[in-house]
Amino acid sequence: MVCRIVDMKNKEVISVKDGCRIGCVNDVEVDMVCAKVIAIVVYGRLKCFGLLGREDDIIIKWENIEVIGDDTILVNYNPNWKRRRKAGFFAPLCKIFK
Repeated sequence: MVCRIVDMKNKEVISVKDGCRIGCVNDVEVDMVCAKVIAIVVYGRLKCFGLLGREDDIIIKWENIEVIGDDTILVNYNPNWKRRRKAGFFAPLCKIFK
């Protein structure tokens, strides 16, 4: 299968470890000496609708890519942002009202 970088840009990236959606491919890293793709880049999530910037970009190495399909890319990657999301914004209030 032949895939151009432009075609990869709109594909969703999904983790095979827990099935969560990481995001869409926004950029790729290319080794200019060997002319090989080193990694795909998924931009970080927006903070407060983009007013406070965004989180760190997620860089997934080429070795961690399992399958590139028509619409999705399956990767062997466990995102760390999921742990931060569990507490949530109202977690301190929940402790007060328990």
